Amino acid sequence: MREQVLPDVVAEGLRVVFVGINPGLSSAAAGHSFHTPGNRFWPALHRSGFTPRRLRAEEERLLLDWGLGITSIVRRPTARAAQLSRSELVAGGRDLAERVAAIRPEWLAMLGVTGYRAAFGAPRARLGPQAETIGGARVWIVPNPSGLNAHYPPEALAVEFARLRFAAGVPDRSGLLGDGPFPEPAAPAG
Repeated sequence: MREQVLPDVVAEGLRVVFVGINPGLSSAAAGHSFHTPGNRFWPALHRSGFTPRRLRAEEERLLLDWGLGITSIVRRPTARAAQLSRSELVAGGRDLAERVAAIRPEWLAMLGVTGYRAAFGAPRARLGPQAETIGGARVWIVPNPSGLNAHYPPEALAVEFARLRFAAGVPDRSGLLGDGPFPEPAAPAG
């Protein structure tokens, strides 16, 4: 049986491409990114000003109209990212770099620091802008929006996403946070 591969939502020259670790099983089965009910990706995009309203996973292709996209480091769906091997993450990082070089986005928004550290051999990476580029794109790490990430409540998640939005020059489409100044990032709980 062949595994379902979730299609990327990308086009050439996007402003920001959001990069998850890998698709969840329910997202792959539904054919839409961040389809899992507990995932906070869609609310964070809206609350941070990337989108004018909260989108449903089935509306993911609307992101292209705003210069945004979605992909993942590893294409193989799993119930949890912890089921991926280190070698899968490293190979996925190389594959991602090739895919990014082909579409030339300005920014990659890595959704979570753990996958980035493993895939790109950056054990000291932290949230925020990175010195390295991937496939020619600038890199910014935001907190993982998974509902399993209790370290960032929705408000803090939105602020971290808004920092990226502002740095990438994306206008505030929601009117909820504006263009800063943003509160200083809080240390994650726990």
